Amino acid sequence: METRLWLVERTYDDKGLISLVYATTDGDAVRRIERAPIAVERSGGVTAAVDADPEALEPVDDDDLQERYAAEAARMVERHDPEETV
Repeated sequence: METRLWLVERTYDDKGLISLVYATTDGDAVRRIERAPIAVERSGGVTAAVDADPEALEPVDDDDLQERYAAEAARMVERHDPEETV
């Protein structure tokens, strides 16, 4: 069974890649994705949520970061449909 994750962070690195962090609503686990801007454009953009295999998730060990991710995930749940481009 897959777990729903919500976009909680989007940054651009020095290589020109877009780094996306999707987190569980409790902020306990994340999936990090790096994509080239052209790949994002071709796929139609970044969605508010993705589904992932729970075994593919990384734990969040920092309490402050976990709290921030949980708050951002809750905000995304309230404001966006999962498939909505953000």
